[in-house]
Amino acid sequence: MRIRNFILLTAAALLQISCASTYDKVMKSNDVDYKYKAAHEYFNNGKYRKAADIFDHLNLLVQGLPQEDTVSFYHGLSNFRYGDYQTAETILAKFVEVYPRSPFHTEAQYLRIKCLYDDTHRYELDQTPTRKAMMVISEFMYENPQSEYYPVCKEMMADLMERLERKSFESAKLYYTMEDYKASRHALKNVLKENAENQYREDVLYYTAMSSYKYALNSIDEKKKERYLDFVDDYYNFISEYPESKYRKELDSLFEKVEHYTVKTTTDNKEENI
Repeated sequence: MRIRNFILLTAAALLQISCASTYDKVMKSNDVDYKYKAAHEYFNNGKYRKAADIFDHLNLLVQGLPQEDTVSFYHGLSNFRYGDYQTAETILAKFVEVYPRSPFHTEAQYLRIKCLYDDTHRYELDQTPTRKAMMVISEFMYENPQSEYYPVCKEMMADLMERLERKSFESAKLYYTMEDYKASRHALKNVLKENAENQYREDVLYYTAMSSYKYALNSIDEKKKERYLDFVDDYYNFISEYPESKYRKELDSLFEKVEHYTVKTTTDNKEENI
């Protein structure tokens, strides 16, 4: 049993050495056909890192030859398959610019988009990569409305837009969580100024109304009535758009309290003036 294991380990080691020596031989060679064939063999066998290195070396050797765009495309594709999205995106972006008539052009555009999309972050984090991806996706969708990749790009776009809109809403809502209700109302209103179609619009309007209510509630008596009027405006804005909202019952209850307070304050003031 020990002898058998030893033989298997020895064979595996020899095979590894043989593979390594073959790869080194390919890398050192300037034979375009030999190198080109080897690069594709490594790629087809799933050895994308080695394939990427060989295609990278081939780039200089095939300049001006018919294989030029193929080598450049597979250089980017190998890095993509390997999972090095940043390197792949750089290569594919250049490919799209340099080879607009290549049969790989549309696929390269889509793969570049995939690289950008896969390199984006959760909504809590920096959304600069998200904005870059959305810009490139928009250009692709505009230029290729009939592309087979169009539906996937549309889904990516919707997902990225949701992240941006949630980021905007959650950032404004943070003031509410911190109980800075004046700043919260201002920030939430800005969310809809920047994008009236924000998919969190219902929540934005709800927290806007809640911010104005709590800001008034915590104000000195001389300022309460005036500030409750802001809540009344926000309340009517909300129920006009979302009469069946899950927040309706809560806001109705607060509105009744504000009405009662306003009536009582007005009555008290009249009595003082008599």
